[in-house]
Amino acid sequence: MVLEQKIGFDLVREKISAKCATQYAVRKVAAEQISRDPSEIMFRLRLTDEMRLICLFEDSFPAGGYLDTKAFLLPLQAENTTIDLPSLRMLRTSLDTLRRILAFFRECKDDLYPTLRQISATVHYEPEIGRRIEAILDRAGEVRDTASPELGEIRRTLRSKEGQVSRRINAILGAAKGEGLVESDAEVVVRDGRVLIPVPASVKKKLPGIVYDESASGKTAFVEPLEIIELGNQIRELQFEEQREIARILFAFTEALRPYLTGLIAASEYIGEIDFIRAKALVALDMIAGMPILSENGELNLRRARHPLLEASLRREKKEIVPLTLSLSKEKHILLISGPNAGGKSVCLKTVGLLQYMFQWGMLIPTSEVSELMIFDSIFIDIGDDQSLENDLSTYSSHLQNMREILTHATASSLVLIDEFGSGTEPAAGGAIAEAVLARLDEMGAYGVITTHYTNLKLYADKSSGVVNGAMLFDGAAIKPLFQLQQGMPGNSFAFELARKMGLPADVVKDAEERAGSEYVNIERNLRQIARSRRVLDEKLARIKSTDKTLESLTDKYQKELGEVKALKKNILDEAKREAQEILSEANRQVERTIREIREAQAERDKTKVARENLTKFKEELQQERPSENDAAIERKMQQIVARKERERARKEKRGEISGQAGNDGKSQAGNDGKTADSPLRVGDKVRLKDNDMVGEVTQIAAKYISVSIGSIISKIAPGKVEKISNQQYKDKSRSTFRPVIHYDSESISRRKLEFRPTIDIRGQRLNDALDIVMHFIDDATMVGVGQVKILHGKGNGVLREEIRKYLKTVPAVKSFRDEAVQQGGAGITVVEMDL
Repeated sequence: MVLEQKIGFDLVREKISAKCATQYAVRKVAAEQISRDPSEIMFRLRLTDEMRLICLFEDSFPAGGYLDTKAFLLPLQAENTTIDLPSLRMLRTSLDTLRRILAFFRECKDDLYPTLRQISATVHYEPEIGRRIEAILDRAGEVRDTASPELGEIRRTLRSKEGQVSRRINAILGAAKGEGLVESDAEVVVRDGRVLIPVPASVKKKLPGIVYDESASGKTAFVEPLEIIELGNQIRELQFEEQREIARILFAFTEALRPYLTGLIAASEYIGEIDFIRAKALVALDMIAGMPILSENGELNLRRARHPLLEASLRREKKEIVPLTLSLSKEKHILLISGPNAGGKSVCLKTVGLLQYMFQWGMLIPTSEVSELMIFDSIFIDIGDDQSLENDLSTYSSHLQNMREILTHATASSLVLIDEFGSGTEPAAGGAIAEAVLARLDEMGAYGVITTHYTNLKLYADKSSGVVNGAMLFDGAAIKPLFQLQQGMPGNSFAFELARKMGLPADVVKDAEERAGSEYVNIERNLRQIARSRRVLDEKLARIKSTDKTLESLTDKYQKELGEVKALKKNILDEAKREAQEILSEANRQVERTIREIREAQAERDKTKVARENLTKFKEELQQERPSENDAAIERKMQQIVARKERERARKEKRGEISGQAGNDGKSQAGNDGKTADSPLRVGDKVRLKDNDMVGEVTQIAAKYISVSIGSIISKIAPGKVEKISNQQYKDKSRSTFRPVIHYDSESISRRKLEFRPTIDIRGQRLNDALDIVMHFIDDATMVGVGQVKILHGKGNGVLREEIRKYLKTVPAVKSFRDEAVQQGGAGITVVEMDL
C-alpha cells in the first residue's frame, strides 16, 4: 500500500511479524487494516496495552510454546485420517501453552486485564485430551512402552533380540581374531542398521556370511555373518510390528480426538491471536510506546511524540531524538510548517501520519500517555517524487494529480499530509495554486499538516482562522537546526545563512540578498515579530487565567474554613451547655439530699425555705449563657476569614496578581508581631514571666489570674507578673529555653522498618479499599522514614490513579509525586517522594 510505504508503516508491520511465533499471527499482521470504529480501535489498543503490562510485570505468563496446530487439525475432521507423531508433539506443546494461559487469567485478580480475560472467556481446555497424550508420549516426545500392552511386548522382544545380536557378533569377532582372519584391534561396524565385521579382502570368503560393503581402497570387506542375518531379519520384523502398533495407537487416539476438533481448532486460533497481540506488545515495549486518549472533541494533541523508526536509527548511532509536540483542533485544524531545509519539517509530517495510522490500526504509539488522537475517515498524503515515465507524469504533474484526489475525496473528517506544498514548478504560479488549494482545504474543515517555503502561504495562515503557522527552530548563531517545532509563528528558510555556511562565495550571497530585495527580508522579519507578539499575549492571557483559577481555589478554601469554624463554634456551645446541665443536675441532687437531711433532723420550716431559695438562685446563675473566651476567639476568627474573603474578591475584580495576597498576609503578620505591650491580654498572646524570664502562651483568662502554657506545663499566674511579647521574641526565646524532644524507635517500629516494602500493588482493588490501603502505606512510610515509595495501580480508565493523587496532595509528608518512567510502567505506577 502506497500510503503505508510513504509513512513507514510497512516497516512497523515487518517488526511485528518478526516477533510472531505462529504463521497465523504473521498472516494476521499482514491482513489487519486500520479501523474507523472508535470501539474497535479502543478494543485493539486495550488488548495490546494489557499484554504490554503482562510482558512487563508477569513472569508466570507463557513466553513460548506458541505453535500452529490448525493446519494438521483441519484434515483430521475427515474419517480414517490419523495424526502423525510430530503433529502429536506439537499438539501437546500447544495445549500445555493454552492451559497455562487460561490458568493465568483465571487466577489473576478480578479487575486485572479485563479485555484479555474477555476474549479468553469462551476458550476451554480439555484435560482429557492432555491425559491421553501424556499416556502416549514420554517427556522426550517418544511413544511410551506402556502406550499399549502389545507395544510393550513387542519392545521387550525387540530388546532381547538386539541383546542376542550383540552377544553373538562379539563371539564371532573374537573367534575370527583367534583364527587370524581379522586384525587384533578390529571393531564391529554398523552400517544401515546392519552389524558387520571388517575383514581383509583376501580372506573374506573364510568368514561365512554376506559381503555387505567394502572400503574405498578395496582392501577391507565388511561381512555380515550368517548367524546375524537371521537375527537381523527377526529384529526388522519386530520393528515393523512396532511401527504398525504405533500407527494403531495414533489412529485410536485420533478417533477419540475427533469430537473435540472444533474446540481445538478454536483454541489454535486463540493461541494465534495471543501470539499476534503479544508480538504487538513486544514491539511497543521496544518503542517505549503507550496507549493515548481517544479525543471526543475534535482535537489532536501529540505530546512528546517520537518517530519510532527514526528513534531506533538514532539509538544505534548513540543519538537522542527530539520529541514532537503539536495540537490541532476544529478551530485551528491545519498546521503549516516552514523552516530551513533539513530542519525536520518532513519528519514532523511523517511522525503525525505514522502515529495516527498506528493508532487506528490498534498499535500503541511512542508518545506521552496524555496525548489525544482523533479518528479520521481517510488519510491523504503527498510526499516525495511520484514522477512516472510509463504514465508520462512529471514531478509537478504527480503533485497536481494528488491535489485533485485530495480535493475530490477529502472531508472534514480527513487528515491531509502534504510535503513541500507548491514546489516543482515556477514559484509564483506554484505558490498561487498552493494557496488556492490551502484555502479550499481550510474551507472544508479538513485536518492537515503541510510543509512549505512559500511566504504567501505563511501570510495566508497568519490571517486565517483555521490555519496556524508552525516553525522549525534554527540556531542562527551556530547555523544549525534544532529540530524543534514551535506553533504560532512562521519559520524562516535561512537560505542565505546556510549558503554562507556551505561555503558559497560571500559576494555571491550578498548579490543574492540584493536581488531578493528588502521587501522579502522585511516580510520575513515582520512575520516573526507578529508571531512573537502574539505569543507574549497568549502567555499573559494564560497567566491571567491561571491567577483566576488560583484565586477561586483560595476562595473555596476560605469558604470551607469558615464553615468549619461555624461548626466548631456550634460544637463548643453544645458541649458547654451539656456540661452545665450535668453540673446543674448534680447540684440539684446535692441540695435535695441536704433538704432531706434537714427534714430528718426536724429543722424549722423557714430554714428549709431559705435553702430552697438559694437553690433556685444557683440554678438561675448556671442557666445564664455568658460568653466565654472560646466564643470570643471563634468570633474573631470568623471576622478574620470574612475580611480575608472580601479582600480576595476585590482583588479578583481588579485582576490583581497573586503576589498581592502574599503582601497583605505579610503585613497582617507584621502587625500581629508588633502588638504593643500595653494592650490587654487575650487568649493566644505570647508572654514572658518577669521573675525568671521564661516565655509561654496565654490559654485562659480569669478575674484574678491567667493560665499560661510553658512548654508542657500550664501555670496559673497573676496578670501583673507577666508582660506581653511578640511572636518572634517568643520563637527566639523558645529555641534557647526548651530542649528538643528526643525521639527513639520502639521495638515495634524497628520491626516495621525491617518488614516495610517500598512498593505496593493495589491493582484489582475497589476504590475505597485501595484508598484505605494507600493511607496505611503512606503512614507506614512516614513512620519508618522511607524517602521514596511506589504505588502500582495500573492504568485502566484513570479513576483510581486520579483519586490516589488527590489524596497524596492532602498529605503533608508527601513532597511530590510523578509517573514512573515509561519503560518501567509509565502512568500505571505513581512514584511518591516523601518529605523527611
